Amino acid sequence: MQFATESVENLIEQFSRLPTIGRKSAQRLTAHVLKMPKSQVTQLANALLEVKERVRLCNICHNLTESEICVICNSAKRETHIICVVQDHEDILALERTGEYRGLYHVLGGVISPLDGTGPDDLHIRSLSHRLSLSNSQVTEVILAVSPTVEGDMTALFITQELEPFSVKITRLARGIPIGLGLSYADEATLSRAIAGRDVVSQVNPTD
Repeated sequence: MQFATESVENLIEQFSRLPTIGRKSAQRLTAHVLKMPKSQVTQLANALLEVKERVRLCNICHNLTESEICVICNSAKRETHIICVVQDHEDILALERTGEYRGLYHVLGGVISPLDGTGPDDLHIRSLSHRLSLSNSQVTEVILAVSPTVEGDMTALFITQELEPFSVKITRLARGIPIGLGLSYADEATLSRAIAGRDVVSQVNPTD
């Protein structure tokens, strides 16, 4: 069933553009907004505008932040010798919920996907190499926490080759995560086991 007014139809269309939101869900959200007091709608609209104006990417790891450096990179309680490479910001939230990981992060911003026109230069891979090349770098291990998909495997392989010049151990989350499942959809127990049982991809040569 179509709503009659142009403004309502426009709101349904905007909601439909959100991930996992189909037209029926968009209609329900629109109906809910129409029932909300105007003050609450104004608060919602202001919150949307504020998050777009204030949130930016961390200068170091590309996580979401409202300052130049995110709270994780700024924390003195994090283990600085290990970096976990994730696809998106949502993956950090998923891993943090486990309480298993206390190191740093690096957000790629996606995975290599030729079919979608996404190549290595479209991701934050070079900046990862730069972090390891710094004279004060204490990193001894890089965990590749990309999803177990064809694109994820391609990305993991590229990063492994990119980091060959550095004396770091490269590991990948254990395959307890189902093939094709994004980290943000995995439960805490599965992620905890995947972190604890991570597989070695590239081992540092003791003679280097």
